[in-house]
Amino acid sequence: MICGRFSRMLMGVVAMLALVFQCTFCNAQESNDKKVYLFSIDEDIAPPASLRVEKALKEAESIKADIIVVHINTYGGTLDDADKIRTAFLESPIPVWAYIDNNAASAGALISIACEKIYMHSGSSIGAATVVDQTGEVQPDKYQSYMRSLMRATAEKRHRNPDIAQAMVDPDIYVAGVSDSGKVLTFTTKEAIEHGFCDAEVESVEQLLEHAGVHKYTIHEQRYSFIDKLVGFLVSPVVSGILIMLIIGGIYFELQQPGIGFPLILALSAAALYFAPLYLEGLAAYWEILIFIAGIVLMILEIFVFPGFGVSGVLGIICLVCGLVFSMVGNVGFDFSHVPSGLVANRTMVVLVALAIALPLSMFIGKKLFEGNAFGGLALKTVEDTKEGFTVAADKEMSFVGSSAVAATILRPAGKISIDGRLYDAVAQVGYIEKGQDVKVVDYVNGSLVVKKLDNNMSNQ
Repeated sequence: MICGRFSRMLMGVVAMLALVFQCTFCNAQESNDKKVYLFSIDEDIAPPASLRVEKALKEAESIKADIIVVHINTYGGTLDDADKIRTAFLESPIPVWAYIDNNAASAGALISIACEKIYMHSGSSIGAATVVDQTGEVQPDKYQSYMRSLMRATAEKRHRNPDIAQAMVDPDIYVAGVSDSGKVLTFTTKEAIEHGFCDAEVESVEQLLEHAGVHKYTIHEQRYSFIDKLVGFLVSPVVSGILIMLIIGGIYFELQQPGIGFPLILALSAAALYFAPLYLEGLAAYWEILIFIAGIVLMILEIFVFPGFGVSGVLGIICLVCGLVFSMVGNVGFDFSHVPSGLVANRTMVVLVALAIALPLSMFIGKKLFEGNAFGGLALKTVEDTKEGFTVAADKEMSFVGSSAVAATILRPAGKISIDGRLYDAVAQVGYIEKGQDVKVVDYVNGSLVVKKLDNNMSNQ
């Protein structure tokens, strides 16, 4: 009987140990599963693509991914954003593998070479990294030289042939058995494999992982929400430039009329659409937005408080431009060491071009708005001729010409003056006049008295 109980106890212990061993073995198998983070660059290399990459790398780190696979199909884009993505891939603590599906041209070639491994779909190509402008014209050699250095440095970092990488930019580079002088180098899939710029030809991400020896894995794919797409749309240089034009134009038209109206609402809405996505993405800091606001305030002071165009106006323009530019680059305070070379100059050009278009355009529209047929009805054009019986009750005001008065408000140049305790509209003949200044009425024009400063010598006579 005792033996039977002991036998049953022994069998229970064995069963328990088997269960523990099975659970441990299962957990060990689960722990061997690789976390693969997958996202795509299937657009022009521009700020939206740069933001997508930044978001992807952060998410991959947050889930503790083992591998990042970037699905690339792009004809290229801006050099500054490509350099930013290249740097992010090179500095990523998680290995980044490229899967080129169709095209990795120009800036796309640079970011592909920055990846630890490169896989290509059949029929794909990589190369043709000569720097061109938006019309396709080849840029001066200083731009090509910078791109050549980026390609060489990136290839060296990833242990690929730097001469071949440079030949993708410079048609004058000759690599024996690879490229002829006078032609920019572009590889097909098989050529890229032959010369070490592709690890294998694959037809899918699953086949890529299989070739790399990753048999047990879980794929976490980037989910791009509507808000992410909206932010990406708003931070593109073209949209940013349009928003800047709306901000400047709205402020200009608001200053042309009293009170708060539609132009100010338009300017505030454009400013919110400009700064909000940049702030949410960590590019625009609160102090950069405050600099922009300070610039607007200084320009308003220059227009309404100080005569002419002086220190306040210059500081206002500087603050305005700096606030807009700094908000578009990933600086930390005034530290731009981590900002890709040329990015500040590029964003400054976007802002200056927008300003150069907005101001003249606003002035032109302001001049023509009430002169054209479409809006002519909003302005009074009828002439009330005295021959038709119309008169102007200005005899009293005309009688003030030659009289002395006191500036009841600041005249810059319009304001009010006091004559015998009564207020009248007036305009300064020259410059501006401080409140309390003695003045002399010299004329009456367009419903306002015209006055000039009355100095002490004149007042004593």
